[in-house]
Amino acid sequence: PQSTLMPIVCLGLNHRTASVDVREQFALAESKLPELLESMRAETSAEEAVILSTCNRVEIYAATEGAQSQLLNELRAFLLRDREVDDEVFYELSGAEAVEHLFKVASGLDSMVLGETEILGQLKDAYQIALEHKHTGGRLNKAFQKAFNAAKQIRTETNIQRGSVSVANVAVELAGKIFDRLDNRTVMVIGAGDTSEKTARALLSRGAQSVIVSNRSPERAEALAAELGGKAVSFENWESEFAAIDIIISSTSAPHYVLDRQKLEPLQRLRQHRPLLLVDIAVPRDIEPEVNFLEDVYLYNIDDLQAIADDYLRLRQDEIAKCDAIVKAKAKELLEAFQVMPAPCRQNPTLPSAGKMPAEQN
Repeated sequence: PQSTLMPIVCLGLNHRTASVDVREQFALAESKLPELLESMRAETSAEEAVILSTCNRVEIYAATEGAQSQLLNELRAFLLRDREVDDEVFYELSGAEAVEHLFKVASGLDSMVLGETEILGQLKDAYQIALEHKHTGGRLNKAFQKAFNAAKQIRTETNIQRGSVSVANVAVELAGKIFDRLDNRTVMVIGAGDTSEKTARALLSRGAQSVIVSNRSPERAEALAAELGGKAVSFENWESEFAAIDIIISSTSAPHYVLDRQKLEPLQRLRQHRPLLLVDIAVPRDIEPEVNFLEDVYLYNIDDLQAIADDYLRLRQDEIAKCDAIVKAKAKELLEAFQVMPAPCRQNPTLPSAGKMPAEQN
């Protein structure tokens, strides 16, 4: 039967099943993943495990020789702890379904913006952490290598990434709708994460005039400002620049709002109520939703970008069919590989040397 041959499960929640306020409750810091993996394997029947946590999803991939339904229940209890959420927030996948889902995630087919490539890097990082801390074995190693391989094939053989494929591009589209032109606009980046950097670059490439970077780490702010040809301001003083700013991209890891209505209202008066575009790509959110009620202020959070991404989705249905065919073929190859694999030795799963990702298999 499929279950024993494909002994992999996936428990998760994502932007389709859980709103941003629910995802905020489950967001896991990368630094905490090794200890979470450790305690999860101690508390459940998972013999191998990888945890993926991004602003759009939290997923656990695990392998077991035992009953998959039991493991899924244990993983759900582990992730829930004392939180109460609706049952349908989680999806539970096992066997071939879990593996095909992993391949789709790796290829950007399950992303908010179809075909985006950032998720592949995040998935590789999540896998690398589990690998280095010896939480993967022969089964997840094979599955993740096959997932990276499927993503590569989809990127080279289909046009799934044509058009607006990233949060950065969607933010630029929004800016184009709110401002008639970008060539006299000033952009501020609060927090210096990867997505905010890409968004700032995309705005500059469309003609935005200048960039101001503010980050809790002055060195990171200086480095990014130098790369973007902009200037850095200290985190405590960013409001002093407000009068000149047209677009703010915020992606800090602050546990509270860095910008709320009370703070923004007087600042907006200083700007003589020129339009202000706020792009909040942080989870938990950086900007209080109430600022949207202010005159001439346009706030978009990560979920709002979904609606724009959906427009592109309709253009790409044909490409999705091609991608699905690749995913199914790769899952079949993996199933065949599992059929010839020796049963794992529980005490000592076969692990590549720590710190080195196994070579990608075709």
